[in-house]
Amino acid sequence: MPPPKVALPPPRADAASGLHYLNMRDYIAGRITAGELKPGARLPSERDLQTGAGVARGTIREGLFQLEAEGIIYRKDRSGWYVSPPPVVYDPTRWDGFMSYVEAQGRTPSTETLGKTEIACDALLAEVFGRPIGSPMYLIRRRRYIDGRAVLVESIVVDPAMAPGVLSHDLDRSLTSILKSAYNISVARNRVEMQPCALIREEAEALRVKSGLPGLSVVRTSYDALGRVVEFDREYWRHDALKISVDIRLT
Repeated sequence: MPPPKVALPPPRADAASGLHYLNMRDYIAGRITAGELKPGARLPSERDLQTGAGVARGTIREGLFQLEAEGIIYRKDRSGWYVSPPPVVYDPTRWDGFMSYVEAQGRTPSTETLGKTEIACDALLAEVFGRPIGSPMYLIRRRRYIDGRAVLVESIVVDPAMAPGVLSHDLDRSLTSILKSAYNISVARNRVEMQPCALIREEAEALRVKSGLPGLSVVRTSYDALGRVVEFDREYWRHDALKISVDIRLT
């Protein structure tokens, strides 16, 4: 089925103000809000949008970039602009892993291992794991998808002393499940730190987004029942893919 076409209104009369891109932004956002453009629908090409609006190509792009920054639309490489799907809801106080909470919301998760190698423990990792600087550590880098769209890239560090040979496993699976089934290691506590960030360099490239777009940085340190660090995970999320929700009950 071909994507819906958007017929843009004529530019505003106050052309000298340079607000044409906001007019286009408001019009497309309004069509999405009204349900005329569904999640996943492809927008017309920039050339078609330019023809429909009768304004400069740069003005069209400014409007699209504004919608992208707001998380309303997103780009696919060599494919065009699409309406963003609803974000998944994440509760950092719950124990559900990525695969579980994404599936529970009727979405399809998947994982792609980008790299796995042995590294030397630096000062930060020495503090996190309580290991001497220079000690061998495992580094796993993965990209994770929801409904086929890349939404986060993560770097996970695991101590070989706790999970020797873990790099030989299929790391497209749940690492938590691998650690539990193959090494009898269970997570008893998580410390999670989140803050806004800009997606730049390799994170932006891995997520196929424009460098400098806003994102969410999540740093997770997982401990077993003895207080040992099981894994140290740094995640970089697309800003439009995740919604934080915490249900706090007062007793």
